[in-house]
Order: sequence, then structure tokens, then C-alpha cells
Amino acid sequence: MKGTKDVHRVLFVVIGVAIGAGGMALLLRDRAGGPSGMGGDSGAGAHGDMTMPAEAEAGREGMAMPGESDPGAETPDAREILYWRAPMDPNYTSDQPGKSPMGMDLVPVYADEAATDGGIRVSRSFLQNFAVRTAMVHRGNLPVSIRTVGILAHNEERVVSVQTKYEGWIERASVNNVGETVERGDVLFEIYSPQLVTTQREFLGAMEYVGRLREGGAYAQAIERAQSLLEAARERLLYWDMTEEQIDALAESETVTRTVTVFAPATGFIVDKIGDSMEGMKLSPGMTVMKIADHSTLWAETEFYEDDLRHVREGQAVTIEADAFPEREWSGRILFFRPAVNPQTRTLTAFVEVANPNLRLRPMMYVNVAVRTTGAVDVVMAPAEAVLHSGTRTVAIVAKGGGVFEPREVVLGTESGGMVEIAAGLVAGETVVVSSQFLIDSDANLRAAISQVLGGGEEGDSAMAGDSAMAGDSAAAGAHRHHN
Repeated sequence: MKGTKDVHRVLFVVIGVAIGAGGMALLLRDRAGGPSGMGGDSGAGAHGDMTMPAEAEAGREGMAMPGESDPGAETPDAREILYWRAPMDPNYTSDQPGKSPMGMDLVPVYADEAATDGGIRVSRSFLQNFAVRTAMVHRGNLPVSIRTVGILAHNEERVVSVQTKYEGWIERASVNNVGETVERGDVLFEIYSPQLVTTQREFLGAMEYVGRLREGGAYAQAIERAQSLLEAARERLLYWDMTEEQIDALAESETVTRTVTVFAPATGFIVDKIGDSMEGMKLSPGMTVMKIADHSTLWAETEFYEDDLRHVREGQAVTIEADAFPEREWSGRILFFRPAVNPQTRTLTAFVEVANPNLRLRPMMYVNVAVRTTGAVDVVMAPAEAVLHSGTRTVAIVAKGGGVFEPREVVLGTESGGMVEIAAGLVAGETVVVSSQFLIDSDANLRAAISQVLGGGEEGDSAMAGDSAMAGDSAAAGAHRHHN
């Protein structure tokens, strides 16, 4: 039994050795034949790497291995290859085909795609893959629409302060709460003032003295002097805000009133008052008892940024909208501006007068303010998204046709509604790129820089002096647009 098992083991070993020897022989035969079947005999194939003729070696080098570009293959138009670069990292270049650090095949860059006359030629697949869109530069009017916010406030020209010009005590108040409405002539409060009582007595005494002189047949000069004293006492009462009606009632009754009634000098809302309770309060000369504001017109304190100031002016019409009434609009006009810009917000405050006949708008409400002006007239304009901002310059990519694009520096003017005025750099009728243009600009500067390195020479250095600076600007512009 044991002898049988030993025989089986020996047979398995022999079979394994035979299979391995056959596989090795097959492998050596394939290697001797080569990829293209060259080397008819096995001896020549076994030493092909050492003894292959120059013609065969050249043919082998000209073949494209799987996953590699074929540098020697002739195309119908015999395009010249300048160098190879990584498809996902344009900064990685090579003078021969191969793999990128990411394991991807290097792609060739042809001579006819290099920058010429400040431009660059890109392939049709590039335009399709990156969805490159273009727009026409044209001439026309560029109206400016400015939208900002504001806060409603009292019309300071229609706020009236109620003050006393004498010392006294309020004995009865008819209006005690902020927010109450009063009409012109309504009773506000009654005040007791020793000075008013004394002046009333002087007035009644002067009036009685004039009457006695007239009844006694005194000289005209004496009656005239007494009459001047009476007029002086009357004027003093008027200066202390007693009305003509009150003085006439005093003369008719010939009785001094202990308290004097104070009436509302204007129509509006009570927006401020002194103290919590007015009755019994002592008043001093010049003290503001309350304020009355007319809300038939309000002021909107509106903020305008510095770059908007060239489009707005005093007297300009504006439109007001409030979140509380989304379907309503109010008209207004800019009255005046503050003399200085706010250093924190870098804005200038404008006071806009808003008509509020139905009193629906209230002070301290937030409102939206819209200003529409003529802006720029008969100017060259392009889409604002066609401009690359690098911080030191602005660049637009001009499509010249046939897959050729040219980065060009431009000078901007007024911008509004997604369009921007081109003061210099473009003319009407040209076509500019409005999407993925930072890729084209970066690619143009990268190819120019590589050409300088590969070609060298003074001519390349002088030609790339300006392009090198633009390369840094393009990278910054690409980062800026990606961020936005």
C-alpha cells in the first residue's frame, strides 16, 4: 500500500516538470519571433535585442505600443509635433511620448496649434469638451439700473417742536401718548404760569387806563401814550404764544384766566414727548414738551456705493418698494446727499423724499430704492462675463475664426445688466469668448512659455516678455472666475 502511494507521488512530479518545460519552450519561441513576427529563425529571435539590423530596429521603434502615442506615424498633412504634455496637468511636458505622473497617456502638441501673432489655435474637441461659447461685440446704449436699500424716517422739514417761552406747570394734558394724531388747533395741554397771569393783568390794566383817558377827555398825546402801553402788553402775550382769539376773549371778559390753553401748531403724529406723565410737570423756558411730525411725506435714508455716484444726482426720480406691500410702488426724488462717505461702509447717504398720501408707509421701515438712468450712449459693449479680471489688468479672448483665439487687454467703462462698456481694446463686430476663456488664455501663455524654453534665443525672449506677465494675470483671473 505504501509502495503504491510513492509511485503516485513520483508520477505527479514528472508530469509537473514536463508541463513547466513545455510552457518555457513556448515562451522562448514567442520572444524569439518578436511583436511583428520578424526574425524567421529562433536563433536570431533569441538574440534580437543585440543583433537586430538597423532597418528592423527602426521599424520596431516606429511602432506604437498599446496606450502610447505614435511619434513617427505620418498623417495626411504631416503635422509637426513640438512636445508632449499631460492632459490633466499642462505644466508637465516631455520631448517624447509616455505616461503622465497620473498614469495617463501624454498628448502631442502640434506646431500649427502654437501661438501665432498673439493668438492660439485650439482643437474642435477642446471647444466641445469645455463648452466654449462666444458672443458678438456691438454698439448701442447701455442704461444703468441701480438698486439699493433705505430706511424710512421722518421728513425733518415737517417736524414741529412744541415749546414754552416761560416757566409754568401743566395742569391738564389732552395728549399723553406717542403715536396719537392731532390736527392743527387741537388742545394739547393747559398750563399755569405766573408770568402769563401778570402779563394778562398788565394788559387789562392798560386797556382800562386808555378807557378812562378817553372818557375824561384827556389830551390826545396822553391817550396815544396809554394806547402804546396797551399794544406792548398785547404783543408780549402774542410772543408767549397766546392766540389772537385768546387775547380778544381776555379783553372781552376783562377777567384774568389762571391757566392758558396750548394748541397744536401742526397736523400729524406725536412722535416724541417729555416724560412719562405730563400732568403736573414743571416746564422751563425753551423746554421741548413734544414733537409733531407730518407723515404725508417721508424721507428714505438711502446708501449708494462710490461707483454709483456718477449716475445719481440731486432731483433725480426714484422708485420705492416696501416688503409690506409687494404690489405697490411709491415715487420719490433725491433731495440731497451727505457731505462725506461713510468710512465703514464706503457708501454715501442720500435723502429721498417719498410721497405718502395714504400714510401706509411708516418710519423705520426697510424699502428698496431703484434708480434708472441713461448711462452710456452709443458705446461699444460686450457681455460682462467675457472679461477676465486679474487685479492689474482686464483681458478678453477674441475668437478670430478657424479655432484661433487671441487674448487682448481691454479698458472697461460702465457696467449694467450683464453688459459692460469697452472703452478700448475691442471694436464692434468682433466675437469674444464668454465661457471657459480663462482656459484658453492660460493655455496660450503656457504654450508660449514652453516654446521659449524649447526654442531659446533672443527672439523668443523678446516675444515672450509681455506674454509672461499675462500668464500670471491669466492664472489669477481663472482663480477669480472659479471662485465666483
